[in-house]
Amino acid sequence: ADAALPDNTPKEMRVCAYCRVSTEEESQQSSYELQVQHYTQYIKDHENWTLQGIYADEGISGTSVTHRKQFLQMIEECKAGNINLIVTKSISRFARNVLDCIFYVRKLKQLNPPVGVFFEMEGINSLDPNSEMILTCLSAFAQAESENARWLTKTAIQQKYRKGHPMRQLH
Repeated sequence: ADAALPDNTPKEMRVCAYCRVSTEEESQQSSYELQVQHYTQYIKDHENWTLQGIYADEGISGTSVTHRKQFLQMIEECKAGNINLIVTKSISRFARNVLDCIFYVRKLKQLNPPVGVFFEMEGINSLDPNSEMILTCLSAFAQAESENARWLTKTAIQQKYRKGHPMRQLH
């Protein structure tokens, strides 16, 4: 589904994409490259949309934005008025922390002109007046999923250790 934009949105849109992959494993590298290709084409396919860049963070946890330098650079470009719309795969790629997700969506919406975030998988545009409640619920689920995955990984490592199978060091 295309990003349904409110009536007060500029006709000419300066659009960027935000991508993130969870790990630095080789299989995730191709995922990252595919996302970059997908969003480059996706933005070019929309008449009146101008590609303002692809921002991407690799191998960095989605639970906090602190270490996501590209994410923070993208926010600065929005504040400078260089971007009208951010397109991203899903809420969990944008932020897995509910407070961060809502904080940045609200901050972007308050800019003049407002900047929207279109979550492709969920089909939600943050400039839609009904989006905030849905975003809050969905980002809470994404955060819970992230915390559950972390707990499962920690538990698996502890069980292997107890059985005498220490984890190998990755170099």
